Amino acid sequence: MNFAEYQRLAHRTSKEHSDKLVISTLGLTGEAGEFADSVKKLRGHGHNIPVSELAAELGDVLWYIAECASALALDLDDIARKNIEKLEKRYPNGFESSRSIDREGYRHHG
Repeated sequence: MNFAEYQRLAHRTSKEHSDKLVISTLGLTGEAGEFADSVKKLRGHGHNIPVSELAAELGDVLWYIAECASALALDLDDIARKNIEKLEKRYPNGFESSRSIDREGYRHHG
């Protein structure tokens, strides 16, 4: 499955709303918070959180990312490709701490 197919299939389960972007953004932050809370419980509190539960939370995050993209009439394949192009430009030899610390000339605006 590619991102475009995922986005199309995910959208089938979406409820139309007058402000899809706001609802999707709030859902994204909520689901990201649930994922973060699970990691906190796993690493900080000693809970036994199955990896399958973490994967399910990430799936919910991905669903809301797809919905945000759809609300903006953007294609997830394009978003993913442009992000990799940005990262390849910023880190042509793979991640380097020095390039992360001194990002002048590599900074993405917008």
